[in-house]
Amino acid sequence: MIQAIQKRSLGKTDIRITPIGLGAMEFSGGKGMIKYLLAPVPPDTQDEVICTAIENGTNWIDTAELYGSGYSEISVAKGLKAAGVKPEDVVISTKWFPILKRAKSMRKSARKSIERLAPYPIGLYIIHMPYSVSSVKTQMKEMANLFESGLIRAIGVSNFSKSRMIKAHEALEEWGIPLAANQMQFSLLHRNIETNGVLEAAKDLGVTIIAYTPLGQGVLTGNLHHSPTLLHYMPRLRRSRLSRQLEKTHALIETLESIACEHEAKAAQIALSWTTTYHGDTIVAIPGASKTYQAEQNAKAMRIQLTSEQKEAISSISLEL
Repeated sequence: MIQAIQKRSLGKTDIRITPIGLGAMEFSGGKGMIKYLLAPVPPDTQDEVICTAIENGTNWIDTAELYGSGYSEISVAKGLKAAGVKPEDVVISTKWFPILKRAKSMRKSARKSIERLAPYPIGLYIIHMPYSVSSVKTQMKEMANLFESGLIRAIGVSNFSKSRMIKAHEALEEWGIPLAANQMQFSLLHRNIETNGVLEAAKDLGVTIIAYTPLGQGVLTGNLHHSPTLLHYMPRLRRSRLSRQLEKTHALIETLESIACEHEAKAAQIALSWTTTYHGDTIVAIPGASKTYQAEQNAKAMRIQLTSEQKEAISSISLEL
């Protein structure tokens, strides 16, 4: 069955996003630590990927200052300009890198990100990981200041445990500002948030979970199962991680491909549809794309409507891994 794309509220904010955004870590230009995970994507291809994602209904892109030391942010703005996208028609989420930093550095980082993303404003500003030397409350105070200054529209965190997320939520409540999102790893291969309290707390607080690595770094596409030689063309760190997962996921891929045939779709699209619908509207996803066909497929996954029986069949096999 096919359905129209329905936007969702980002947490308890007035920002509306599609269930699937575009993750822009691939646009790091082969710089920094990301080069050990992802090969660089040519600039022209970056533009084409962004244009394709937007044309197929995606209305938001996730990036970070960490991705290529700002290269990804610059690439996102460049691609959106090339596609003729108006600032008001797209939502950008980006992240402050907190390791060995105090919260007071956040404003300077935010201003640099704003410059790199211009003319596209920061819709959602995220603390990339819970490793700042400042307390959660102090970090939220700085975030609130950015919000009240009009530099950002919403506040998020990433990789925050249940207790840290609740602390962030409670701190922002003092300013009457909602915690909009917690970006976490979640996929059919990585379902920890279902058992460690993060997902339950997010639902209770009205916080959106943004699922990163929703395709398990390519494992859930099935392509590596059919052509394992593709691993040889990947950076070594990524190759070693993926090779360990291929053998144990054959049954899951067979199920995804079987259901995909019923929808005239691909296994990756079924995996993304499951990820963004199994828990209602709470979870959205940011798959990356290094090729235009991937961006198109990912966006079109938002139009697939799985039956409850199909969702449960996929979930059951996933839980056996």
